[in-house]
Amino acid sequence: MTATAQKPATETSARTQTRVRRRRRYPIGAYVCVALLMIVFVFPLAYLLNTALKSNGEFAANPVGLVQDPQWANFADAWNQGAFGSFILNSVLYTAFGASTGTFIALVMGFPVSRGYIAGSKYWTMLFVVVLFLPNALITQFQLLLRLGLYDNQLGYILMVGVGVGIGPLLFSGYAKSIPFELDEAAALDGVGYWRYLFGFVFPLAKPALATVFILQAVWIWNEIILATVLLADPAKFPVTVGLYAFKGTYSNQWPLLAAATFIVAAPLIIGYIFIQRYLVNGVLGAVKG
Repeated sequence: MTATAQKPATETSARTQTRVRRRRRYPIGAYVCVALLMIVFVFPLAYLLNTALKSNGEFAANPVGLVQDPQWANFADAWNQGAFGSFILNSVLYTAFGASTGTFIALVMGFPVSRGYIAGSKYWTMLFVVVLFLPNALITQFQLLLRLGLYDNQLGYILMVGVGVGIGPLLFSGYAKSIPFELDEAAALDGVGYWRYLFGFVFPLAKPALATVFILQAVWIWNEIILATVLLADPAKFPVTVGLYAFKGTYSNQWPLLAAATFIVAAPLIIGYIFIQRYLVNGVLGAVKG
């Protein structure tokens, strides 16, 4: 009877392995979906680069055709004429400090809510969701910075973009639920304080989620233009998005030069995403599982 019972089990196992191999050998649907997504996201960048490499005459003759005589000097001309060096330095400053502030807020707010260490944790989670759909209070923020003496001040702008945490607390709260609760109890028994535990134990364990929050915050700050237009008046303090908008007003009839400037502004985000995309995926998957 033992041999008879083992035979169907062996046959079932062999069938399962065969199905798995077939799925691994022919994931046609997955490849088709990936190809379509690549076309959707890569085509606009390729079209932008193709336009940036044309001369004004070639673009006027055939706007959508492939470039025949690449004009690499367009990038240098756009960089020099738009003074993008100082604008990019400003954006790097705003993005680094603003995203770090937002990530810190997400860590401090999201962890106690995920653990239920504060009263009304469920309502806090609902608040995190509702905040995502609230409009930006530009007039209130303007009046606040004006009365604090931080209008047209880089510190004031960094604070405003830093507290705009968006989905950060909600995302980190979901990820923190995957951290074993027994670790909290063990740390408490060993006499580890809350803040020491938060930054000494939770922070290293939650690096994928924190990296994801930082990335999302950084992308938003880098592309932000409305707050910068309202809260900053000195052109020397403008981020790169406002600099690009001013460049567009001056060279709106020179499409290749404008495309080159747009590509310069987008390039840091594209390069950064290539190197840190795995952190983004791990953080989002961890938050969903939590």
